[in-house]
Amino acid sequence: MNKLKVGLAQCRQTAELEVNVRTIHRFLDVAARKGVQVLCYPETQTVGYRVDIVRPEMLVPVEQLQEVHGRVAARCGELGVACILGTEIPLESDPYHGRPYNSALVIDARGVILGAHHKTRLTPLDAVAYTAGSSLETFELFDVTVGVVICFEGFRFAGTTAECVRQGARVVFHPQNNTTRPNDWKIPVHHAMIATRAAENTIWFASCNCAHVPHQNCRSMIIAPDGQVHAQAEMKREELVVSELDIDQATQAMFRFDREGCAEVLFGDTVKPDEYSRAGSMAAPCKR
Repeated sequence: MNKLKVGLAQCRQTAELEVNVRTIHRFLDVAARKGVQVLCYPETQTVGYRVDIVRPEMLVPVEQLQEVHGRVAARCGELGVACILGTEIPLESDPYHGRPYNSALVIDARGVILGAHHKTRLTPLDAVAYTAGSSLETFELFDVTVGVVICFEGFRFAGTTAECVRQGARVVFHPQNNTTRPNDWKIPVHHAMIATRAAENTIWFASCNCAHVPHQNCRSMIIAPDGQVHAQAEMKREELVVSELDIDQATQAMFRFDREGCAEVLFGDTVKPDEYSRAGSMAAPCKR
């Protein structure tokens, strides 16, 4: 059985970089003690979200970010913990004044920065502060292919997660930042979207939000490949969610529209194969 122990760092986020960095290291140390292999942080955890947490026009702290990324990577290597670090990446063309990428840095357990995913779909407020990325990537952590989608692009656009799955992802991490504003009606909507991303692809979906007070419009949640809640945080408080995932359950059956795999997810032991074997081959899968 192929297992992966993951953690979601539902932590507070401020406009003070060093305060955020202390929080990052605090959760990383606790995660290591709990045996976490991959730890995911919220969206833009290093510097603060440029919508509500810090002002959009704040200069990009280029040198400080480089130093922080290096420190976190080094600590990952010391502890043997990989992480998905919500941050921002400066534009090469205008690093200090240009709108940075809203990014997630992927660091492996050796402390090697494997790359960064830049958020590809921006909300109207995101677009005031950030530059959109143009690609979706997957990474190998502990011999498991993982994908990353950030907040809005993962909630509202099924194709982003599907592209990660097309590239082989069995686990998709979803750093988010939802939100300092009173939109509590979004809570069940967001939870449903997270569950749908897992169920429609038959993969693990691990979504990590900030601990916002007084308004937090989504829990941090780990959803199993059948769409059921596997683990979740309480709202509005700092919490490390730790769970061991059975990667073998992430069959991608719904994504591939595989009849036997779909039947197992849909019916379990309640329907025998001979009840549907007469149907022959299922309809041709849709092109992704």
